[in-house]
Amino acid sequence: MQISARADYALRALLTLAASDGELVKGESLATAQNLPLRFLENILTDLRRSGLVVSRRGADGGYRLCRPPDEITIAMVIRATDGPLASVRGRRPEDAVYEGAARHLQDVWIAVRVSLRRVLEAVTLADVASGQLPPMICELGRDSDAWVAR
Repeated sequence: MQISARADYALRALLTLAASDGELVKGESLATAQNLPLRFLENILTDLRRSGLVVSRRGADGGYRLCRPPDEITIAMVIRATDGPLASVRGRRPEDAVYEGAARHLQDVWIAVRVSLRRVLEAVTLADVASGQLPPMICELGRDSDAWVAR
Protein backbone atom coordinates (compact mmCIF):
# COMPACT_ATOMS: atom_id res chain seq x y z
CA MET A 1 0.00 0.00 0.00
CA GLN A 2 1.26 3.44 -0.83
CA ILE A 3 0.22 6.30 1.45
CA SER A 4 -0.33 9.41 -0.65
CA ALA A 5 0.96 12.84 0.35
CA ARG A 6 -2.71 13.93 0.57
CA ALA A 7 -3.50 11.25 3.15
CA ASP A 8 -0.27 11.82 5.08
CA TYR A 9 -0.78 15.60 5.21
CA ALA A 10 -4.45 15.21 6.12
CA LEU A 11 -3.60 12.91 9.01
CA ARG A 12 -0.87 15.22 10.28
CA ALA A 13 -3.19 18.23 10.16
CA LEU A 14 -6.02 16.31 11.85
CA LEU A 15 -3.68 15.07 14.57
CA THR A 16 -2.70 18.67 15.23
CA LEU A 17 -6.41 19.53 15.47
CA ALA A 18 -6.96 16.56 17.79
CA ALA A 19 -4.29 17.95 20.10
CA SER A 20 -5.93 21.40 20.10
CA ASP A 21 -8.80 20.30 22.40
CA GLY A 22 -11.54 21.64 20.11
CA GLU A 23 -10.04 25.09 19.64
CA LEU A 24 -10.12 26.62 16.16
CA VAL A 25 -6.74 26.42 14.46
CA LYS A 26 -5.84 28.50 11.43
CA GLY A 27 -4.70 26.75 8.27
CA GLU A 28 -1.40 28.60 8.43
CA SER A 29 -0.81 27.28 11.94
CA LEU A 30 -1.57 23.72 10.84
CA ALA A 31 0.83 24.05 7.91
CA THR A 32 3.57 25.51 10.10
CA ALA A 33 3.11 22.96 12.90
CA GLN A 34 3.60 20.05 10.50
CA ASN A 35 5.86 21.74 7.92
CA LEU A 36 3.26 21.33 5.15
CA PRO A 37 2.74 23.43 2.01
CA LEU A 38 -0.17 25.76 2.83
CA ARG A 39 -1.83 25.78 -0.61
CA PHE A 40 -1.87 21.99 -0.81
CA LEU A 41 -3.10 21.73 2.77
CA GLU A 42 -5.94 24.17 2.10
CA ASN A 43 -7.18 21.92 -0.73
CA ILE A 44 -6.97 18.91 1.55
CA LEU A 45 -8.86 20.73 4.32
CA THR A 46 -11.63 21.51 1.81
CA ASP A 47 -11.96 17.77 1.10
CA LEU A 48 -11.98 17.01 4.83
CA ARG A 49 -14.70 19.59 5.37
CA ARG A 50 -16.80 18.11 2.56
CA SER A 51 -16.31 14.66 4.10
CA GLY A 52 -17.59 15.86 7.45
CA LEU A 53 -14.33 15.46 9.35
CA VAL A 54 -13.65 19.16 10.00
CA VAL A 55 -15.61 22.36 10.20
CA SER A 56 -14.24 25.75 9.36
CA ARG A 57 -15.05 29.31 10.26
CA ARG A 58 -13.91 32.29 8.25
CA GLY A 59 -12.63 35.57 9.53
CA ALA A 60 -10.01 36.87 11.91
CA ASP A 61 -11.14 34.46 14.62
CA GLY A 62 -11.65 31.62 12.14
CA GLY A 63 -9.91 28.36 11.62
CA TYR A 64 -10.56 24.62 11.61
CA ARG A 65 -11.60 22.08 14.20
CA LEU A 66 -12.67 18.46 14.18
CA CYS A 67 -16.37 17.76 13.62
CA ARG A 68 -16.38 14.96 16.17
CA PRO A 69 -14.18 13.68 18.95
CA PRO A 70 -10.79 12.32 17.83
CA ASP A 71 -11.64 8.89 19.23
CA GLU A 72 -14.42 8.64 16.62
CA ILE A 73 -12.23 9.39 13.59
CA THR A 74 -10.27 6.43 12.27
CA ILE A 75 -7.24 6.50 10.02
CA ALA A 76 -9.35 4.65 7.44
CA MET A 77 -11.94 7.45 7.41
CA VAL A 78 -9.25 10.02 6.65
CA ILE A 79 -7.68 7.97 3.87
CA ARG A 80 -11.09 7.40 2.29
CA ALA A 81 -11.82 11.14 2.47
CA THR A 82 -8.59 12.05 0.71
CA ASP A 83 -7.94 9.10 -1.62
CA GLY A 84 -11.12 7.03 -1.92
CA PRO A 85 -11.33 3.28 -1.20
CA LEU A 86 -8.56 1.70 0.85
CA ALA A 87 -7.87 -0.94 -1.79
CA SER A 88 -8.58 -0.82 -5.49
CA VAL A 89 -7.56 -2.77 -8.55
CA ARG A 90 -7.00 -0.56 -11.57
CA GLY A 91 -9.28 2.04 -10.00
CA ARG A 92 -12.11 -0.39 -9.20
CA ARG A 93 -13.15 -2.17 -6.05
CA PRO A 94 -11.64 -5.66 -5.62
CA GLU A 95 -15.05 -7.34 -5.73
CA ASP A 96 -15.55 -5.94 -9.24
CA ALA A 97 -12.31 -7.43 -10.60
CA VAL A 98 -12.87 -10.42 -12.86
CA TYR A 99 -10.13 -12.91 -13.66
CA GLU A 100 -10.11 -16.08 -15.70
CA GLY A 101 -7.99 -19.17 -15.99
CA ALA A 102 -4.90 -19.39 -13.83
CA ALA A 103 -5.60 -15.90 -12.42
CA ARG A 104 -9.17 -16.67 -11.29
CA HIS A 105 -8.22 -16.66 -7.58
CA LEU A 106 -6.36 -13.35 -7.73
CA GLN A 107 -9.54 -11.55 -6.69
CA ASP A 108 -9.44 -13.51 -3.41
CA VAL A 109 -5.98 -12.10 -2.74
CA TRP A 110 -7.15 -8.52 -3.36
CA ILE A 111 -10.14 -9.02 -1.06
CA ALA A 112 -7.80 -10.36 1.66
CA VAL A 113 -5.54 -7.32 1.22
CA ARG A 114 -8.53 -5.02 1.73
CA VAL A 115 -9.60 -6.92 4.85
CA SER A 116 -6.07 -6.65 6.27
CA LEU A 117 -5.97 -2.91 5.61
CA ARG A 118 -9.36 -2.45 7.24
CA ARG A 119 -8.31 -4.41 10.33
CA VAL A 120 -5.44 -2.03 10.92
CA LEU A 121 -6.73 1.31 9.63
CA GLU A 122 -10.22 1.02 11.13
CA ALA A 123 -8.77 0.02 14.51
CA VAL A 124 -6.70 3.17 14.98
CA THR A 125 -8.21 6.57 15.76
CA LEU A 126 -6.75 10.05 15.81
CA ALA A 127 -6.97 9.93 19.62
CA ASP A 128 -4.89 6.73 19.66
CA VAL A 129 -2.11 8.27 17.59
CA ALA A 130 -2.20 11.67 19.30
CA SER A 131 -1.95 10.05 22.73
CA GLY A 132 0.58 7.41 21.71
CA GLN A 133 -1.74 4.76 23.11
CA LEU A 134 -2.08 2.54 20.05
CA PRO A 135 -4.33 -0.54 20.14
CA PRO A 136 -2.51 -3.71 21.30
CA MET A 137 -2.83 -5.32 17.86
CA ILE A 138 -0.99 -2.38 16.27
CA CYS A 139 1.78 -2.50 18.88
CA GLU A 140 2.14 -6.24 18.38
CA LEU A 141 2.43 -5.86 14.60
CA GLY A 142 5.06 -3.15 15.05
CA ARG A 143 7.12 -5.34 17.38
CA ASP A 144 7.38 -8.08 14.75
CA SER A 145 11.07 -8.08 13.72
CA ASP A 146 10.07 -8.56 10.09
CA ALA A 147 7.93 -5.40 10.18
CA TRP A 148 10.97 -3.13 10.02
CA VAL A 149 12.72 -4.96 7.18
CA ALA A 150 12.46 -3.21 3.80
CA ARG A 151 11.88 -5.40 0.77
